[in-house]
Amino acid sequence: MAKYLIGVDFQPGDDPAPMSEWTPEEVQAHLDYYGVLIGELEASGELVSSTILTGPDLAKIVRSDGKAPVVTDGPFSEFKEWLAGFQVVEVDSEERALEIASRMSAVPGRGGVPTRQPIHVRQVMEDAPADTEEMDAFLRTAEGVR
Repeated sequence: MAKYLIGVDFQPGDDPAPMSEWTPEEVQAHLDYYGVLIGELEASGELVSSTILTGPDLAKIVRSDGKAPVVTDGPFSEFKEWLAGFQVVEVDSEERALEIASRMSAVPGRGGVPTRQPIHVRQVMEDAPADTEEMDAFLRTAEGVR
């Protein structure tokens, strides 16, 4: 069994209207859909954790030279997309992780139409690189070289 991070972008998907323009019923249907899906993943034992994040206006960026950190507040206008939340699932295959992500992408939006939100799927590494050889292999993967 492998663990996968399923990251939910806060983007409207195919409908550019912000959620603040949705009806209360549309927002509730959106939340209910996620509630049912998360409940199913809990019942199947596949859900490891689930987290919702605050918006980028409350985010901080920290840069440090090891002595004096510099902390910058949001909002970050250059962000066109941002991570709204994520789930970690433990599943038998990548195909199952992609199936779960597909269901998340189909969360209903205005008029009950699936939003087609972008969903990121990334396998969680079992162990961090321990030496230069393992770090080199990790960096090749990060650069798209397998």
